[in-house]
Amino acid sequence: MTSSIKHEPQGLHQTKKATLSGWIGSVLEYYDFFIYATAASLIFPQLFFPSGNPTVAIVASLATYGVGYIARPIGAIFLGHWGDTHGRKQVLLICMFLMGISTMGVGLLPTYEQAGLLAPALLVVLRLMQGFAVAGEISGASSMILEHAPFGKRGYYASFTLQGVQAGQVLAAAVFLPLAHFLPADDFNSWGWRVPFLLSFVVIIVGFIIRKEVHETPAFAEEQDHQEVPSSPVVLAVKHHWADMLRVVGMALMNVIPVITTVFGAAYAVQAGYGIGFDKDVYLWIPVLGNILAVIAIPYVGKLSDRIGRRPPMIIGSLGAGLLSFAYLYAISIHSVPLAILFSLLMWGLIYQGYNAVYPSFYPELFPTRTRVSAMAISQNVGTAITAMLPALFAAVAPPGSGNIPLIIGSIAFGITIIAAFACWSARETYRIHMHDLGNPDAIPDDGPQPPLDRLSAAA
Repeated sequence: MTSSIKHEPQGLHQTKKATLSGWIGSVLEYYDFFIYATAASLIFPQLFFPSGNPTVAIVASLATYGVGYIARPIGAIFLGHWGDTHGRKQVLLICMFLMGISTMGVGLLPTYEQAGLLAPALLVVLRLMQGFAVAGEISGASSMILEHAPFGKRGYYASFTLQGVQAGQVLAAAVFLPLAHFLPADDFNSWGWRVPFLLSFVVIIVGFIIRKEVHETPAFAEEQDHQEVPSSPVVLAVKHHWADMLRVVGMALMNVIPVITTVFGAAYAVQAGYGIGFDKDVYLWIPVLGNILAVIAIPYVGKLSDRIGRRPPMIIGSLGAGLLSFAYLYAISIHSVPLAILFSLLMWGLIYQGYNAVYPSFYPELFPTRTRVSAMAISQNVGTAITAMLPALFAAVAPPGSGNIPLIIGSIAFGITIIAAFACWSARETYRIHMHDLGNPDAIPDDGPQPPLDRLSAAA
């Protein structure tokens, strides 16, 4: 079969072009995903659910946040298959359109007061669409960047995928900040909260312009040229790489840390039922500042993983962030905004990035080109789906009025990070393995000198 994909000349220019596309796409797509998380914590309990019981409203609203993660494994199967059979570029464009349309839909929804039970029902449907769409973003963007990156620098370049995710979260909170601060409460609750969702039309336009200019990766193009694109990459991945897929499921449980920071932490600090009383606009600065630090730290951690390996920073980041969750929740419980900001910066902005900055290179390095997007998308999204209902679980086991909330929730979070660290420890190291050997469990890391750039296309 003759490939119809245009082959780009290899080199640093193509690496930077692919990285920029993955970064900007992640910013825009995760802006959409995170504005929902912010709204679900701060205002959806009052807008889309009966107001008679505040605890029920909080649990229900956080459960709709989790619904988006439940849809992700389904989206991962479809989008992973598409990415491994039709290319990384095509799957990323599909993700962009689905996410933008579903997010705009949330901004147009009627409230519970206006439409009754139809309002939360439509909210759940659109959240399912969001979860389906985002399932292919990280695996597609990470694979695209990884397959363009030079040997010895894959960790550095692939980390920009997650830098884009963190920047998208900064953007999401930054859009809410002026609205929450300057608008009267009635205006914010009636129409102000809709503005960030309706701005998603910009996501569709900008994302399409950027991603349509990116050509397919040389590794995928080579697979097509040699007629090696599998008809069912999902089946092939499960059959031959199930052990590494299980490891990724375990490592992806680290999603508990962003859940603690941006979802349960927000509800705990802001919702009246918990009695903490942080102002909405004040609390919004906590994840903003933490993510600004993350944006700065991520490339450095990614570069570090190219020197010392993927596993050490991931294990240290997992256990360290789990321990700091106790301190972060305690700071909220004693009504200390400065301490909450400090521990957010340490937990979310710095220590967690040992895991967060490295997995965009580590996960796809565990799998070969022909099944890379499918294997990573499915296993990562199954892991995050397991954490999907944690906000509702946290609210249920530590409801408003209960004592020892930091100890209860912190213990659950730390236990989960121990599982993630063990899964990482059990995986093989990949940072010194060449592209053509990735996914082969018998491949031996090359500890010799790095090859010159003009030999990289052969390795890819």
